[in-house]
Amino acid sequence: MAAVREIAHAKINLSLHVLGRREDGYHLLESLVAFAGVGDELSFTKSPVFTLHASGPRAGDLPERDDNIIIAAANALAHGCSEVPPGATIELVKNLPIAAGIGGGSANAAACLRGLLRLADTKLSDIALNQLAVGLGADVPVCLRSEFSVMRGIGNLVDPLPALPKIHCVLVNPGVGVPTGPVFQALGLLQGAMSADETPEIPTRAFRSAEQLAVHLSACRNDLEAPAMQMVREIGDVQDALIATPGCLLARMSGSGATCFGLYAEMAEAEAAAAKLGRDNPSWWTAAASLR
Repeated sequence: MAAVREIAHAKINLSLHVLGRREDGYHLLESLVAFAGVGDELSFTKSPVFTLHASGPRAGDLPERDDNIIIAAANALAHGCSEVPPGATIELVKNLPIAAGIGGGSANAAACLRGLLRLADTKLSDIALNQLAVGLGADVPVCLRSEFSVMRGIGNLVDPLPALPKIHCVLVNPGVGVPTGPVFQALGLLQGAMSADETPEIPTRAFRSAEQLAVHLSACRNDLEAPAMQMVREIGDVQDALIATPGCLLARMSGSGATCFGLYAEMAEAEAAAAKLGRDNPSWWTAAASLR
């Protein structure tokens, strides 16, 4: 059988509201999530044991250990589905920066689940697959779908939304890591407490244009942005640079950072912005892509 290939699309939190904190310490979220046309690439071939080989421009950033989330996803699926053999050779082309707020690891885990099911030519119920995904990480369930969705709870509740209008983005990472745990802790929510901040209604109808989507998002927030900026000042520099590019409708941080995105109605505007930002800031990672 030929190799099975999957793309682990970059996850973009267009908005991210922290609604409260459960008694067990997990934060309750509500997030509009889209996916970019850039990502890591994975291929799967049959093998007696699970092995992972990484290449690509960001492969050197991966931690040198065997408990990579991709292998964790592979083992969890083989344990949870008897029709998936406990072995495959997994080739990863690492294009996205790690620990960057765009779900690189989670998207890889989700792609691994999809790829191994295809390799075994079998399926798992949506409920069982979602349970596996939740056990791997909060962003893995939404990354399984890789389409415009609202994510709620601790990431376990995912509902698809009407398709996005034609819209494009520029992703920029300043090359500085942001520790996710301390960012959440800086919100200061006590266990069992709910946030006092109001949140906009989730859209139930399709947006007609990129401009309309940007207007809706301007009334939204990323509640992790302020504490992340306190830790990494470069996030503010990136947002200022994005806003200054022609055609930028909105700039915001994704996830817990430090990657930020700018939204554009035309791909030519996004490509021109990414090229300029890359020239002006050679240490920044930049990419232009369409959203879905």
